[in-house]
Order: sequence, then structure tokens, then C-alpha cells
Amino acid sequence: MASKANPFAFLQQVRSETSKVTWPSRRETMISTAMVLFMVFFAALFFFAADQLISWAISFVLSLGN
Repeated sequence: MASKANPFAFLQQVRSETSKVTWPSRRETMISTAMVLFMVFFAALFFFAADQLISWAISFVLSLGN
């Protein structure tokens, strides 16, 4: 069973590990953000079109029964 860790030691370890992180540059962050927004827009457009198509198809099939 693990013993309780010292909070001060834990914070030192967190600080040590955080210093090893390679943080993205501002340019990389902006490019990644733009790519995500672009993909979200096209995914939303795709799912809207798919929803409209499926809705139309279901309405068409149900109208055949009348």
C-alpha cells in the first residue's frame, strides 16, 4: 500500500515535470486553432447535410404509405 506523499514534494515534482514540457509557440497555437475551427465548421456542415438528407428520405418513405 502506498504511503501518503508530502504535498511539498509533490509540488516540486510537478514543477520539475512541467519544466520538461515543450510548449508550442504562439504561431503553432494559432495554426492549430485555425485548423480545429476549420474542421469543426466542415464537420457541422457535413452532419447538417446528412441530417437533412436522412430527414428527406424518411419523409419520402413515410409518404409512400398514405
